[in-house]
Amino acid sequence: MAKQKIVPKRSEVEKQYTWATEDIFASDELFFEALEQLRSMPDRVASYRGRLAESAETLHEYLVLSDEIKVKLNRLGMYAMRKADEDTANSFYQGMKGSLISFYVQLASASSFDTPEINAIEDEVLEGFYKTKPELEGYRRLLEKMRSQRGHTLSEAEEKLLASASEVSGAPSDIASNFRNADLKFPSVKDAEGNELRVTAGSYTPLVENEDRNVRKAAFESLFGTYKGFENTVAALFNAQMKQLTFHSRARKYASNLEASLAHTEVPVSVYRNLVNTVNANMGHLHRYMGLRKKLLGLDELHMYDLHVPIIADADAEIPYEKAKETIIEALAPLGEDYLKILKEGFNNRWLDVYENEGKRSGAYSAGGDPHPYVLLNQKDTLDSMFTIAHEMGHALHSYHSAKNQPIAYREYVIFVAEVASTCNEVLLVKHLLAKTTDKKERAYLINHFLDQFRSTVYRQTMFAEFELWMNERVENGETLTAAIMNEQYHALNKKYYGENVCVDKLIEIEWARVPHFFMNYYVFQYATGFSAAVAIANRILKEGESAVKDYIKFLSGGSSTDPISLLKIAGVDMAAAKPIEDALALFSELIDEMEQLAE
Repeated sequence: MAKQKIVPKRSEVEKQYTWATEDIFASDELFFEALEQLRSMPDRVASYRGRLAESAETLHEYLVLSDEIKVKLNRLGMYAMRKADEDTANSFYQGMKGSLISFYVQLASASSFDTPEINAIEDEVLEGFYKTKPELEGYRRLLEKMRSQRGHTLSEAEEKLLASASEVSGAPSDIASNFRNADLKFPSVKDAEGNELRVTAGSYTPLVENEDRNVRKAAFESLFGTYKGFENTVAALFNAQMKQLTFHSRARKYASNLEASLAHTEVPVSVYRNLVNTVNANMGHLHRYMGLRKKLLGLDELHMYDLHVPIIADADAEIPYEKAKETIIEALAPLGEDYLKILKEGFNNRWLDVYENEGKRSGAYSAGGDPHPYVLLNQKDTLDSMFTIAHEMGHALHSYHSAKNQPIAYREYVIFVAEVASTCNEVLLVKHLLAKTTDKKERAYLINHFLDQFRSTVYRQTMFAEFELWMNERVENGETLTAAIMNEQYHALNKKYYGENVCVDKLIEIEWARVPHFFMNYYVFQYATGFSAAVAIANRILKEGESAVKDYIKFLSGGSSTDPISLLKIAGVDMAAAKPIEDALALFSELIDEMEQLAE
């Protein structure tokens, strides 16, 4: 187990382990200059009001202008958001982010006329525009997708009103983020030698992986006990979030928040419910794994703070960041030299912000693709951290391929496919590690790690998806989310998912308060669907080689050039069916079988 290190101030972190925000803007002054240059854009955009249907040339001009603004605004956003995440307590960069968000709202309000006007163009007239101005063909899918939502598009005045309210609508998420990352502090805990161990959002996972059960329990109680003290405040933020989602979905005449969310990504509602139903039908696998974990840990009671510690504890090892990168490069070799070249470029040119520092945003993510992706880590030199690097670089190379191969209008892929590339990297990594070892203990440790990844990605995220659906439906039915009712529901879900082999501690009922993805509007289910698709794709790559890799790179390069279900079919997976989920769950069961055999 890697020892906990002192968390440095941002200024104390070595440059080589920080991301190169200077690749976007060399200085803060240049950021503000670029923002100032965009100040005229709302007026330029507004000059097209009432004119989009007048000619093919005018419509094309407007779409080209929109692309120009999008590129410039994205760069501004990349800089402001990355600088703000370096230290969430830094008021200067929080102010920079706020200024940009305010400008974005102003711009969105100025452009609120475009969707109603484009949707009002008669089909025959638009077809004539394509013939008159062939360059418009490059925007055909964009326009068709926009027009497919005609039943949910409001009048120009109503669209402008909703756009101007977007900053207010984002308040619950912004407040919750600042609360979690900047204001919330947790009591330290002590190890057996009396050493003080800081509990932070970044250090919590290593602490509950500690072989000392007293440390695990103390960290669990520190984190969730602290959240418990603010449960009513956080419940009010969740209630506000679901209410604003309900307001917007009803204003746009959707049947539910779920339908409104998935419509934007062209994912059928049936895919969401299919995931929940399929996982619920296979809950026995998770219950069996919990029984095996309890047995191998030699515990009379398996508590929630015992779910992360490696079963084969003495096989754990510290994996330095540089070693982790080398191993990942080896593991991803089946993806070909071109893929590895880009991966190494990212590693060698500071695409990643590696270590935790005071005030740094917790967790990990990848963002953007222009001028290149940026990856946030909170590296702990553990096996889990190595998988996190592989995961986030999967996102990064997905963004890189889409940005390089798609026009501006289609560079950004929808969230339904967002977790596929990241998880495919993880699957390839674990298969590589398993192929390298014949040692029973090491093999058992790796399988255990993969089983835990599976549990947290498929079962746990599906549990989150059930809870998120319950929250939305409760508010949609005119009820209020309170801490008491949320705690009760969340505790019941934990009992259903983990079964009788786990003692579901009361404090776990407040875990919902620390899940940022609940503010991302039906995001979490895609971790589970993405994992299932990734297992199928990785297996195909390892089995078929070059032909499968070519299809996979086409998928990575697809952006939003077609709907996500069709994109995944290019890579050989049909996520409209239950089979990929069932196959992934079957793999989970098979690995439990092997784990049981190795344990004997």
